[in-house]
Formats: sequence, structure tokens, C-alpha cells
Amino acid sequence: MTELQNIGINTLGGAPTSLEEYDGRAVLLVNVASKCGLTPQYTKLEQLAKEYSDRGLTVIGVPCNQFGGQEPGSAEEIETFCSTTYGVTFPLMEKVDVNGDDQHPLYAELTQTPDADGEAGAIQWNFEKFLIAPDGTVAGRFRPRTEPDAPEIIAAIDKVLPVRTL
Repeated sequence: MTELQNIGINTLGGAPTSLEEYDGRAVLLVNVASKCGLTPQYTKLEQLAKEYSDRGLTVIGVPCNQFGGQEPGSAEEIETFCSTTYGVTFPLMEKVDVNGDDQHPLYAELTQTPDADGEAGAIQWNFEKFLIAPDGTVAGRFRPRTEPDAPEIIAAIDKVLPVRTL
């Protein structure tokens, strides 16, 4: 178990959890927002969640209202929007701050991870993605404009999935 997996966070419904619940599975953790130009990425995130679930991938959305106030809704409004507009079935966590003085401890750990260009630090915008390997280590960081089905994300996911296909 890694330190990252032990950090507590609540589900969108308010139940306490942590990434430990997904131990042994790859996790694509994404800070999301309902009123962002990148919000249509929900469609591709849901596709990844469905296509790769049997191979050991869980997509997790973490709502955040720090970028342009683009996630102003309540937990219920976020849930309704995601399920009715994009058919989201993957887990959603509580709305948190991913940067700044009130940064959630999960993101304090994640933002230490550099992206492909070697840049660590603050989350740039909504829909920044972190791939967490089944052993709880961070296997990749992908900036907001990188689509969920981009070749570099698919390759990184395929590399860490616990269930291989022939």
C-alpha cells in the first residue's frame, strides 16, 4: 500500500473512501467540471471506463470549481448532470480544491509527479489526468487538453493494466 492510496477522500455522496479501495486496479484520476470547454471529455472517459474495466482500469472523476467557477453545482447537481448528459457510470468523488491553500492532500501528492515534459506542480485546468498503477504508484500525468483516448494515454494504460489480452 502506498501513501497515496491511504489518503482519505469522500465520494460524491459523502461516504469516506480512499484509493486503497482500488488496490490492484489501475486508476485514471481526473479533476472534472460540468461547465468547461473540455467537459465533452466525459464521453471518452466513460468509454475508457467501460472498455477497460474488465482489464482492471477504474476511471475516477474529482469535481473542482477552481478554474473559472466551472463546477458550481451541488453534489446532487453534479451527479445528475454527469449521468444524464454524458451517461457517466464511473465513480465521482467530492468536490475539492486541487491547488492552493485548501488543496486536497490527494492532489498535494499527485502534483509532485511530472508530466511527459518533466514539469510537476500545480494543476493547469480542468481535466488533468493522473494514471495510477495497480501498486499505487503514479504511472503518468497528462495535461487537460490531452484527450482521454490519446495514444499516449492508451499506451500508458495498456502498460499498467493488471489483466493482459493476447
